[in-house]
Amino acid sequence: MAASLAALVSPAAATDPAAVERQVRSVIEPVMREASIPGMAVVVIENGRRHQFNFGVDAPSGGKPVTADTLFELGSLSKTFTATLGATAEAEGHLSLSDPAERYEPALAGHLIGRATLLDLATYTAAGLPLQFPDDVSGNEAILRYFQNFRPEVEPGTVRRYSNPSIGLFGDLAGRATGEGFEATMTRDILPALGLRSTFLTVPEREMPRYAFGTAPTGEAIRVSPGPLDGSAYGLKSTATDMARFVEVQIDPSSLPAPLRAGVEATHLGHARVGPMVQGLGWEQYPYPVDVEMLLTGNSADMALKPQTATRLDPPQAPQGAVLFNKTGSTRGFGAYAAFVPERRIGVVFLANRNWPNATRVRAGHAILSALD
Repeated sequence: MAASLAALVSPAAATDPAAVERQVRSVIEPVMREASIPGMAVVVIENGRRHQFNFGVDAPSGGKPVTADTLFELGSLSKTFTATLGATAEAEGHLSLSDPAERYEPALAGHLIGRATLLDLATYTAAGLPLQFPDDVSGNEAILRYFQNFRPEVEPGTVRRYSNPSIGLFGDLAGRATGEGFEATMTRDILPALGLRSTFLTVPEREMPRYAFGTAPTGEAIRVSPGPLDGSAYGLKSTATDMARFVEVQIDPSSLPAPLRAGVEATHLGHARVGPMVQGLGWEQYPYPVDVEMLLTGNSADMALKPQTATRLDPPQAPQGAVLFNKTGSTRGFGAYAAFVPERRIGVVFLANRNWPNATRVRAGHAILSALD
């Protein structure tokens, strides 16, 4: 797949809209066939221009054609929004990332996880919290008991273990710090200020006809189920139009109001070096141009499922030269990917209603971005 994707793009014609469309189709259509993806929305950003392409249908059976306004589940791409909320709250003076968790949840005082900082939680370095909550954790009381009883495996800040409970707790505490709570802060403050009109934690009834059905591994139609702290870890749904806007303000946040602009810029700081990548707030970073094998390693199953040694960057590392930022996101029935290089003013977003392999997403994104540069 790597060689075939690389061979399908031609940098010389990348700025011609018709050529961009040919390139995107040459990459995406074979991928959709191979992965049996019913529908996908693709965004390409280059030098201030937005190219949007829609493929297939919004359900595994009997669906409508995908449009730029079809709602897809973002999965863990939601974490970049949670990071933006927390970083903006710090810019507004509501919190400090160096504060311990117990400052915002007194019930964690005296418990080991209560001493982990908000930064530890946001960068998955809070002493080994696992990828998922145990199946028997449901409801606020059970969530709190889980964190109270958690026994760290290592010292905070030394090991990155990718974790929904970790960033889920970060989002919950950041929402408490604002005085509004996570959901209200996200939906009333962050999303409107970003200019996103079709991004939701809970899809309103009036918008349900736009909400795609995902594809379960067995082929049935499926949508995400509620889970503990799901909103801050993997709960957002969005459209290609909104995600185009989201990537555009990552590339150039100058149009945003001051606190939010500072928050977006703060998510681009690097806080820990982990193997081939630098972990920021939500986003993961690589020097650009980047070899596709490095990207594949950074987005591999090992990086998601196994603890990795982390070297804290203190002070946080501002981007040095051209840097690629990326994040995958998956639910059981959906698979998303976003990547962008601010210095080159290029970016790409994939929203699909099937959970397709991360490696295929990364290769496809790398091929398209390479053609634009």
